[in-house]
Parts: sequence; structure tokens; C-alpha cells
Amino acid sequence: MAAAGRDVISFGAGEPDFPTPDHVVAAAVRAAGDPSNHHYTANVGLPPLRAAIAQYTKTHSGVDVGDSQILVTNGAKQAIFQAFAALLDPGDEVLLPAPHWVTYPSGIELAGGISVSVPTDMEGGFKVTVGDLESHLTAKTKLLVFVSPSNPTGAVYTAAEAAAIGEWARDNDVWVLTDEIYQRLVYDGEDTAPSIAAVTRGLDDVVLINGVAKSFAMTGWRVGWMIGPDDVVAAAARHQSHATGNVNNVAQIAALEAITGPQDSVATMREAFDKRRQTMVSMLSQARGVTCAEPAGAFYVFPGVEGLLGEAHPNSAALAESLLEEAGVAVVPGESFGAPGHVRLSYALSDSDLEQGVTRMLDMFGRL
Repeated sequence: MAAAGRDVISFGAGEPDFPTPDHVVAAAVRAAGDPSNHHYTANVGLPPLRAAIAQYTKTHSGVDVGDSQILVTNGAKQAIFQAFAALLDPGDEVLLPAPHWVTYPSGIELAGGISVSVPTDMEGGFKVTVGDLESHLTAKTKLLVFVSPSNPTGAVYTAAEAAAIGEWARDNDVWVLTDEIYQRLVYDGEDTAPSIAAVTRGLDDVVLINGVAKSFAMTGWRVGWMIGPDDVVAAAARHQSHATGNVNNVAQIAALEAITGPQDSVATMREAFDKRRQTMVSMLSQARGVTCAEPAGAFYVFPGVEGLLGEAHPNSAALAESLLEEAGVAVVPGESFGAPGHVRLSYALSDSDLEQGVTRMLDMFGRL
């Protein structure tokens, strides 16, 4: 529609609208001119980057890890895929709190596992409880996917909530895959989200996923990592050696600069997102038929739209289609995240587009 000249405002972006910091780009330019980066390097990642990741993980997740526990991957998505491949056997069940990011079920299925959806709701802050997990536990349960902050809801678990879930997983011999890619995009005075790996004593069967994509506006650079027990990381590294080999050397140097260099850009981006978050929630709360909770992290709002559904719009996917065609506003329907009756809106766009786009939605839905 945009290519045809239609004015479309998209709330679909799953990436920051900020440029990669200048000092990171400059480091990449220097690296591109260094002949040592023109050749194959270690499949597991450049040694200086792995050492820096260990320190970064200690600082922001509160977890001590050795370099041998770290595998640098082509984005956090590959890390997730390879963690599933290393941990799951055919028929293993994976507890997947919903709403959830669209990639998790596919990665589980490709590894031969079975996704077991564990529903949450807005009243509970879109956070799963020990009771929820216990009611879905079977003899085949192998792994729990734990995400905080969450995509698509922006939910953030407190340290106590995370510890309770971690202790349940530990006591039931359930592995935990914790995706911490949004960990530094939290609000309300916090600098980072509590890591389940840090707050749970004795949680050894855990794989931590992270990367530079979200916190440093580097989605296109494709540098992520997985951290876990030596044998799991070694298995994933063998998998990667046959799939892709080493991550792009120039991108690895850029990631090294991002996590060791000036961190001002993270705070600047977080402040901008915080302002937009409050604006979007305030505006959406005026919409007829819409319920909206304020997210505590990431850069998404996940309002309920069940009050707008009916004969004309039987589900949120149909509502999203009408929003696009009639109002020129693109949102992602909740069906994509295992949560019908909702839509996801990213506030990773300019202030003016955000306000104009939500105003169009208010005009279409009506105001309270």
C-alpha cells in the first residue's frame, strides 16, 4: 500500500527506530579495513568478544560465566534455534507462556519438540505463575521458555516472581531457556530486568539468550549469543559449524564495541521509549472497546480489543485488516502470538507518527 502511494503508519516494527551508535559504526569501518577480519575465525566467536560477553552478563544479568559457556550466533534467533536443537528430543514438551514471540513454536517444532501453551491474561499482568506451570507439567516436560521483558506484552517479572518460577523448574528437573534480549529496555526507574538465572539458587539447567539487537539498535548486524553448560554449548557449536560457521567478523567487532564502549545511547533510547509508552497507553485508554495495560519493558503495547469484535470483525486478525485498509494503520494481530482478542503495537516509531496513528485508531473505534 505504501508503494502504491497510500499513507500507512506501521506499528508493526520489532526493532528500534534509532540508528546504530556512531562509535559502533566507526569500529566496524576500522574492522573492515583490517585483513585479519577477511578470513575464517573461530566458530564459537572471537575470543575478545566472548570475554566481553562474560563481563557484560555479569554486569547486566548478575551471572558469572566462563568463556567456554558462550557461543556467538547469527542473532539471538539462531541462538534460540540451536538451544532447542541441543536440548530437545522428539516428543519432548516445552512449556510456552502465551502470549509469546512467533518464533518460539517453530523452533521447538523444528527440533522435534511439542509446544504446550500456558495462557496468561491482562489481569495477571501477562505473567505466568507457578500454579499455571504446575497444571501443565507432565512426564514429558523438558523445558520452560521464560521471557522477561516480554515480546509482545512488555511484561517484566520481579526478582521474587522469577525466583519462584526458577525454583519450581529446578525442583521439577525442567530446563529453562531465558530470553533476555530486551533486558535493558525497562522503565519505572529500573536499569535492567532481573535474570531468572541470577535470582534462582542452584538453577544449573538454564540457557541464557541475549544479543546486541534491541538495546543497541543493531538488529541488522546479526550478533547474538547463548550461554549455558559446557556440553550444551559445545553441542550447539557443532551444530553451528555445519550450518553457518563463524558470525561475520566485522559485525562481531561492532558488537564488541557496543557492549564495551559508551553506553549513553541505551539510556537515550530508553528515555524516548518511556515517553512514547506513556503517550500510547494514555491515548489507547480513550478508545471505545479497548483495554490497555501499561507495559514495564520492551517497546510494545498489547491492548485487548475483544470489545470491538463482532459480526464485522470476528477476530483480531480481521480487525487488523480493517485498520490497515480503512485507517492506514498497521498492527500485528494477537493470533500471531497465541493470544486472540489482542493486537500488538510497537512504539518504536517517531512521536508524530505514533500520535497520528493512534488518533486514526480512535477515529475508527470511537472515544469513550
